[in-house]
Amino acid sequence: MASASFVCFGEILWDILPNEEVPGGAPMNVAYHLQQLGNKPAIITQTGEDERGKKLLQLLQEQQIDTRYVFTTNEYPTGVVNAIPQPNGDMRYTIMQPVAWDFIPYNGESASLVERADYFIFGSLAARSAVSANTLQQLLKAAKTKVLDINLRAPHYTPDTVTSLLTAADILKLNEEELVLITDWWGDFQTLEERTIYLQDKFQLQLIIVTKGAEGAMVYRDGHFYYQEGIKVKVIDTIGSGDSFLAAFMTRYADGKPIPEALSFATKLGAFVASSKGAWPAYKPETL
Repeated sequence: MASASFVCFGEILWDILPNEEVPGGAPMNVAYHLQQLGNKPAIITQTGEDERGKKLLQLLQEQQIDTRYVFTTNEYPTGVVNAIPQPNGDMRYTIMQPVAWDFIPYNGESASLVERADYFIFGSLAARSAVSANTLQQLLKAAKTKVLDINLRAPHYTPDTVTSLLTAADILKLNEEELVLITDWWGDFQTLEERTIYLQDKFQLQLIIVTKGAEGAMVYRDGHFYYQEGIKVKVIDTIGSGDSFLAAFMTRYADGKPIPEALSFATKLGAFVASSKGAWPAYKPETL
């Protein structure tokens, strides 16, 4: 079966850790793992015309990720995020602005790329600025199946922005904290399942993926819940773990595999990335 085509849109940056800088940004992490899993992803984003920007382009090219839609600007620097490790292995992020990916331009070539792709993957962070948010809204009009990987990062979102992105989406991926935060805007709910059903009904979503950290994940589709237990690993850091989970799930889902199989595969990759350093550990799909 031919692999599905994916386009990722949004932030591309360097995570500045205490001892090093590593490439990051959810869209780029998702694209990296899609590529590792045998897909042909492209990314629509923007870097600065600086050393960090040149290095990111070089890294993407080394990974054979299509960079024809990575714009460059000399007006703004390449994005950086200061990542501060927390005692539990999670990270706290300070996301600099304004940076190059806040000003991703819209053009006809990007729109036709999105139109041709099977899946268009986007998040809420790139919608924090008017220019990139406007480009995103234009591209959503061209997209076939729209996958919202929500990635809420305070203070870079508003309920209005999130609502408009949910309204556009076909498939939603979020973690349990984000699920609680968002559904609390509209009511009181007892369980994660109630919250998930509410979102599905309100926004007419085809499928919702909820990740629950060490507890695993669940998927809701066509009135059915599917559950996957977590895999116990020694966590090195959680950077990119959720992004790898999404890439693995969408790879299997796009191939028409049953949801339990897609969930199991995604959980394995997410656990592997959490037990590795950084968002881009090298691996072969068969080693999972």
